Amino acid sequence: MMANQYLQSWANRYKDDLINDIMPFWMNHGLDREHGGVFTCLNRDGSLIDSTKSVWFQGRFGYVCAFAYNNIEQRQEWLDASRSCIDFIEHHCTDADGRMFFEVKADGTPLRKRRYLFSECFAVIAMSEYAIATHDASYVEKAYHVFQLILHYAETQGLLQAKYLPALESQGHSLTMILINTASRLREACEVLIGGLGDVGGVGSVGFKEMVSLLTDRINQSIFSLERYFLHPEFKAVLETVGPHGEFIDTCMGRTINPGHCIETAWFILEEAKHRQWDEHLTELGLTIFDWSWQWGWDEAYGGIINFRDCRNLPPQDYSQDMKFWWPQCETIIASLYAYQATGDEKYLERHKLISDWTYSHFPDKEYGEWYGYLHRDGTVAQPAKGNIFKGPFHVPRMMIKSYMICQSIISE
Repeated sequence: MMANQYLQSWANRYKDDLINDIMPFWMNHGLDREHGGVFTCLNRDGSLIDSTKSVWFQGRFGYVCAFAYNNIEQRQEWLDASRSCIDFIEHHCTDADGRMFFEVKADGTPLRKRRYLFSECFAVIAMSEYAIATHDASYVEKAYHVFQLILHYAETQGLLQAKYLPALESQGHSLTMILINTASRLREACEVLIGGLGDVGGVGSVGFKEMVSLLTDRINQSIFSLERYFLHPEFKAVLETVGPHGEFIDTCMGRTINPGHCIETAWFILEEAKHRQWDEHLTELGLTIFDWSWQWGWDEAYGGIINFRDCRNLPPQDYSQDMKFWWPQCETIIASLYAYQATGDEKYLERHKLISDWTYSHFPDKEYGEWYGYLHRDGTVAQPAKGNIFKGPFHVPRMMIKSYMICQSIISE
């Protein structure tokens, strides 16, 4: 395989698809020009099917727009859209306790609040990326305050409603892994401001350089928890739910492997390894998780990454267990590129080709643009809507931007 030629071809496609397909679809159909923020419940053709707004997607699209501005083209409309989503979060989506809602009406009237802290995490990455774009330190300050709130709720027993009653003590993979990315995005904003301003700002008595150190410590804690509690070599798997000290819970829930989540964790760790000049331990850890998760996730019969597996190869409980969702494919594209950059091993380019060829032959809608989200195991479309409370402008554009950047980085090396 002519690696550089192959990577340049994909880099060109990622950029072209982002600029001419994905971003226009959401800017034209999703952006709420009356109340601010973004709608995500769009039908196949972009028409609105539900005006309920997903709060975590206000942060997600706020991040994507600023991320595209910072790394693809400095389009003012993208930066303005990012600011619109962040303003909507601040004005309408934050409760009196500092926590954020999960769903609101078009005008911001609260509808639902959940025990999870994901709305807050995505608000942090949006504010951080916007700070990188504008060099406005006030957004780092806002992001850091929200991040501290996340840690307070996550680490203070009793503040968040437990998922299960006391008879089942457990901890989940999701928040542990997303805190790696959340801290990483905020740390980058701090580093950019240090480069532009020096260590002349910060939050209260905490300067930017100290914030960088504190955020790196937080990343270390999350990676330590993942490695100690969630990695189970006896199954060659990362489990979604374990006991308080990593105990294996031999139930349908405790045996669940979510390959897409695990592969996303792998590239978060590989990204951190790269940040540390390819730290040997982190590189090995990220590759191990990716290799294990590829074996569990890749569907040899039909192609693509499958939703759920049982670590004992028993029937998975989730009704969508054998479907192909859009986002695990996106995470696998990114992870395969990072793994190739880390090792130069062509098996990871082969994986990139396998997942990319399958994904691009099944998910993009050639008639109306953007991607379908939900396919049956054989790759046929399960339902054609382009968005809902859970699917919207995040995984696909993030994959395109991030993959473009990795390809260009590899080529330049």
